[in-house]
Amino acid sequence: MTDLNNIILVGPMGAGKSTVGRLLASRLGFGFVDTDSVIEERTGADISWIFDVEGESGFRVRETSVLRDLLVDKSSKVIATGGGIVTTPENLSLLKELGTVFFLQASIEQLVTRTSKDKKRPLLQVENPKAKIRELLELRAPLYEHAADANIVTDARGAKGVVQQICAYLGV
Repeated sequence: MTDLNNIILVGPMGAGKSTVGRLLASRLGFGFVDTDSVIEERTGADISWIFDVEGESGFRVRETSVLRDLLVDKSSKVIATGGGIVTTPENLSLLKELGTVFFLQASIEQLVTRTSKDKKRPLLQVENPKAKIRELLELRAPLYEHAADANIVTDARGAKGVVQQICAYLGV
């Protein structure tokens, strides 16, 4: 399996990128990277604080920096990205250069359920999180599609089932 490149997971908040990414990395013997966690480690602050101080645009600059740095590291990794990483045009080409990209999809209802108790998602700290998720998905879904080599629907299966489907796609 050493000939496999990186595997990148994109999709909306709550699609399962981090959970699936950890399981997939373990199964393949790859390293695991969560771009949001890398940003938090580098800044010593959580994402909500970064959004408050630098705004979304400042956070997006940090995402691009993380992707550029990941290109230098030649070890095989599973990379879980933040939901908005595809909104920066440069990131779309960086994601493709990094490896095989999977778009993890889920219904709006599933995304609302999965994110409802999470107070660490700055874009969802609004009066109507469901409407915000719908709005973000309408904007970002075409970008996820553009970035992805394959789409995986996560609604009807658990993380292990998603990992199996990705492995089947990769032939491993």
